[in-house]
Amino acid sequence: MIRREFLVSLMALAAAAPLRAQDLPVTPLAPKGTATPFSFDVVRTRAADLAAKPYAMRPMIPDAWRNLSFDEFNHIWFAERNALWNNTDAALRVDTFSAGLYIPHAVEINIVEGGLSQVLPYDINVFDKTDTFPDLPVDETMGFSGLRLRAELEHPGIFTEFMVMQGASYFRAIGTGQTYGLSARGLAIDTAEPTGEEFPDFTAYWVERPSPGQRSFIIHALMDSPGVSGAYKFTVRPGQTLEMDVEAELYARRDMAHVGVAPLTSMFLFDESNRNRFNDFRSAVYDNDGLLIWNGAGEVLWRALANPVSLQVSSFGDKDPKGFGLMQRAKHFDDFGDMVAKYENRPGLWVEPGEGWGEGAITLVELPTDKEINDNIVAYWRPKDPFMAGTQRRMTYRLNWGGEPELPGTLAHVTNTRIGNAYEHGLITTIDFAKTDALPADFATLAATVTNSSGTMLSAPLIQINPETGGPRLALSFDPGKETYIEFRAQLATPTGGYSEVWLYRWTA
Repeated sequence: MIRREFLVSLMALAAAAPLRAQDLPVTPLAPKGTATPFSFDVVRTRAADLAAKPYAMRPMIPDAWRNLSFDEFNHIWFAERNALWNNTDAALRVDTFSAGLYIPHAVEINIVEGGLSQVLPYDINVFDKTDTFPDLPVDETMGFSGLRLRAELEHPGIFTEFMVMQGASYFRAIGTGQTYGLSARGLAIDTAEPTGEEFPDFTAYWVERPSPGQRSFIIHALMDSPGVSGAYKFTVRPGQTLEMDVEAELYARRDMAHVGVAPLTSMFLFDESNRNRFNDFRSAVYDNDGLLIWNGAGEVLWRALANPVSLQVSSFGDKDPKGFGLMQRAKHFDDFGDMVAKYENRPGLWVEPGEGWGEGAITLVELPTDKEINDNIVAYWRPKDPFMAGTQRRMTYRLNWGGEPELPGTLAHVTNTRIGNAYEHGLITTIDFAKTDALPADFATLAATVTNSSGTMLSAPLIQINPETGGPRLALSFDPGKETYIEFRAQLATPTGGYSEVWLYRWTA
């Protein structure tokens, strides 16, 4: 999805735009028009009203804006001196993006102060442009494409960005000091289905003005698509781990058997498991390296990610999951060797259901890609029961953007997975686990439980201590024969109980 790279380029450009002379004209963002009472019920009512009518496509912005080249569109960017609430005592600054290029529809942005809402009108003068940016028409269809939020996170008086909402129902956030990586979405519909995926859009936002010193921020969003409309409320608390509480009310226009709740979107190109397919100066390239699951039965599962040669879907059936997410466990520069992308500084994203989600499956979609500009990993909760036309669903969950979630016990994490040719024949897989206090002094008492769906194991599992990490390494050698894929499951245990989380992997020919 080129949408991902487009977002990255916009954010990088805006962050890199230097503050220029103090005498530059200031055209601050400011809401205008009639102020109307606002609460989340306003968004709910609009969503319900939309669902009661046939879906209507929003108007396109002028052709000249849609036909800009990538380089041309990078010649216009938001001027931070024009941010909403700049030079006020509000604890938040809001920047905007212009519609254009890959985003052909404008979104409605509203500002809420004192319980009253006003529209934020489009004004091209809030942007800085180079001398080569063309003179383009601005009519009633032209507007903003999204917004960026900034707050005082590390130093007083310095407002640092922590969240962007732009493109379809995509949004992304970071813990303090991190680099943007994976995205979340409002909803996924028919992901990886032969009929094609439906991408709902956030068509309107409401941003509440925070009080001075306030540390949580509230944004509401209206969602619409041919299949569903919805009202969302985001309560965002920046920090080392950014916490985001999500409340959603959904209204179905049509029967939908395949709906993805709390969908996460990421990129995985290569690591030590498929390094032979890529001639690259870097050691690895990915935003996240694994899917972490804490299932309803209390098991903690780690599914190492892959970049397959053909689309593959994995489903982990569950009831009332406790959480799932895409993690980034590689934390050192040498894990990647990329001084620009800084993959080691990208966040993991953990989903905590706010109530019992019933029966369904945590679903992982892995798409083949040969370029890091393409998102090729999707993970979400798929409810067992279809979402039927005319019905309504409410759900709540928390998104934690940052590092690892707090899980029960002291299970050793999987830190790396390697796969390649064995010394003589067959293939060898090594799984490195972290060292924990539960590691027995006599590591020979560690035992491995290993299962696989097919293929021939060539030797018994071998457990050694990795001298670099001090943790155990499990080595497996196998001959896949004529199999096209093999599902692996492995776990380490001490005589008194489990030592590690469960390692899962799907090997493909």
